[in-house]
Amino acid sequence: MLVPAGLRFLRRRRRVVGAVAGWSAVEAFQTFLLGHALARAVDRGFLADRPGVGLAWLAAAAVGVAVGAFGTLRVYGAVARLTEDLRDTLVRRVVTGALERAAGRARAEGPAAVSRLTHQVEIARDGFAGLVMVTRSFVVTAAAALLGLLTLAPPLLLVVLPPLVAGLVVFGWSLRPLSRCQRDFLAADEALAAGLGSVVDGLRDVVACGGERRAGDAVRARVDAELAAATALARWGTMRDVAVGVGGRLPVLALLLAAPWLLTRGVTAGALVGALAYLTQALLPALQSLVFGLGGTGARLTVVAGRLYAAGPPHPAAGDGGGGRVPAGEVTGRPHTAGSAPPSGTSTAPGTRRPLAPGAVLELRRVSFRYGPRSDAVIRGLDLVVRDGEHLAVVGPSGIGKSTLASLAAGLVAPGEGEVRRAGRPVLLPQEAYVFGGSLRDNLAYLCPSPVDDAELRRSVHAVGAGPLVARLGGLDAALRPAELSAGERQLLALARAHLAPPRLALLDEATCHLDPAAEAVAERAFARRPGGTLVVFAHRVASAARADRVLVLDGMSALAGTHDELLAGSPFYRELTGAGGTTAALRPVPTRPGP
Repeated sequence: MLVPAGLRFLRRRRRVVGAVAGWSAVEAFQTFLLGHALARAVDRGFLADRPGVGLAWLAAAAVGVAVGAFGTLRVYGAVARLTEDLRDTLVRRVVTGALERAAGRARAEGPAAVSRLTHQVEIARDGFAGLVMVTRSFVVTAAAALLGLLTLAPPLLLVVLPPLVAGLVVFGWSLRPLSRCQRDFLAADEALAAGLGSVVDGLRDVVACGGERRAGDAVRARVDAELAAATALARWGTMRDVAVGVGGRLPVLALLLAAPWLLTRGVTAGALVGALAYLTQALLPALQSLVFGLGGTGARLTVVAGRLYAAGPPHPAAGDGGGGRVPAGEVTGRPHTAGSAPPSGTSTAPGTRRPLAPGAVLELRRVSFRYGPRSDAVIRGLDLVVRDGEHLAVVGPSGIGKSTLASLAAGLVAPGEGEVRRAGRPVLLPQEAYVFGGSLRDNLAYLCPSPVDDAELRRSVHAVGAGPLVARLGGLDAALRPAELSAGERQLLALARAHLAPPRLALLDEATCHLDPAAEAVAERAFARRPGGTLVVFAHRVASAARADRVLVLDGMSALAGTHDELLAGSPFYRELTGAGGTTAALRPVPTRPGP
């Protein structure tokens, strides 16, 4: 699973991988030239009593070093691009997985997710960069050195190659135990972090119940487990020294011992000097980097990347164009009770598959949700179809389940029963708007996958009524300080960001609650007029209902849908919410289920 994912990552970045390979070949030129330049400097220069020729060859070797250094510099830039792409990919995967699992269980992931997002992602990032550099360096250096030995004098390979291969075999044999020990160490580290977090969070209860010794023993056991894992990892780590000794230093000794025999086979003194340079200045350092880099960082990367990959989204987002069981029924343009029989012609047999309703961008079928197995249902048996281009307002008393319905529609939580289907991912604006330190332009274009020109940015800014605010802040390139913005100003910027975002479906979950009614009306009209856009407002002001094409009323026991005028005529509860029909009753909580 991990290897195919890595190959897909590299295939998507062929140009960067090609740049790494090309500049590595330039870097390898200095290695190949080094041995040959020294051999010719000795044989044709100094031993032939021609020091000028010898110095010229040494100068050529120095030029080769400069060329190789330039290649190395360019390699670092290409590897940096790969590394940052990997880091971004892992962060997205970890955050998405943690959010989906937390939403599915209705509770946070805890310290393990924090460890993955901070410590383990950085381990993977640094490990990947080191792995690419040392593996690439060894491959190009070994290829250049072995080619240099072969072209200097083929008998040199008979002496150098066997111990080098033996060292690589020893190293390869130790990699699996090293990875296993590294995996055990990281598991122990996560367990210790989780245990310490639990003890610290419940420290007052631990002391109040007299459980200090028991809590201490539990933490001590996890510390001992991590110590044992670290000891085993260090023990297997010694095999790296063995591999370097056999594959890197033994060839030097073998070459010195075989020198008399090699001289009788026509190998020159200069070739022996060049061979020693290949071994001591190229192969040995490259092998050391490979063994200690791949054996340490590489083993950690294998384990950490596997854990991060497993920590990703448990499954694709439900309803995003996928199939699945579609229960019967829908809330149509006329008042319809969510728990009643579906309209004629919409029933489907259980277990059958059906696409989204024609023209729909969001569909809920027999959706129910509760926050715990024994808690009352917040949403019960809801059927709803939101069509392309529609403006729907969801109203009801505070605490009735509007934000829960918004989370279900956005896919942040999964329904306990029924199914939520979407024509693509929506954009959800919660009550607490998020802006980050950086430029105003970066904040506004954050949800756009491709660059956005200034005209589009300004169009969205002015559409939602944020033009004066942007001008006061200093324009699109102004640096934002979120702490200096009011809650309403943050909401305006978040509204402009969502208006600019590609998703057709916008979900505003009390996203204008810090704006005055006039500013709220401007923002809602801007979203309703977006070309091809669909708007669902989970309203905290009933005035939003009068602006909508259709209104969904939640009263805790059923759901009614219709136009504003239809509901005023047919729903006493809606008239009470809006203060119409001769009553001015304030919004009040309604039970989520019928009383006894």
